[in-house]
Amino acid sequence: MKKLFSTLALVASVAVSASAQYTNTKINVGSNAPELAYANPDGKTIKLSEINKGRYVLIDFWASWCGPCRASNPGLVGLYKEYSAKKFKDAKNGFTVLNVSLDQSKDKWVEAIKKDGLVWANHMSDLKGWNSTAAATYGIEFVPQAFLVGPNGKVIGKYNRSEEARADLDKYLAN
Repeated sequence: MKKLFSTLALVASVAVSASAQYTNTKINVGSNAPELAYANPDGKTIKLSEINKGRYVLIDFWASWCGPCRASNPGLVGLYKEYSAKKFKDAKNGFTVLNVSLDQSKDKWVEAIKKDGLVWANHMSDLKGWNSTAAATYGIEFVPQAFLVGPNGKVIGKYNRSEEARADLDKYLAN
């Protein structure tokens, strides 16, 4: 039993160190969310500011080639299904997800959207991989990474995985 506790303590210590090592320092809670305006899979430019009108938006940075991203997508889908139909304070249009892909291949990006069941309408990418302007704007140095933006356009949460937004989303649910 003592060995089990020692092992668990070591694992927890490594997890905390790894999390601290990968903290986004460019975007802060309380700051205005920088605009994102990029093509969706159909080639139409979509904008965060238009998606954000009257709703909470979870911006999820990911890529089809990213194992941890793909592993967290079922949790993101569950989060979307759980919260997209709920009523929120000060957000007449509720909640949605905006995926920002760091892919370079449109085909692999679109295939991953379908395969992982990312059913929401808002997907964007400049198809520049790690040279993505969106990634630079948001200080993305690792994926997955997510930001919760309130209906006022301010960042109200930032996360290493999108499903970590659950507690913040619960705070903004209407009674």
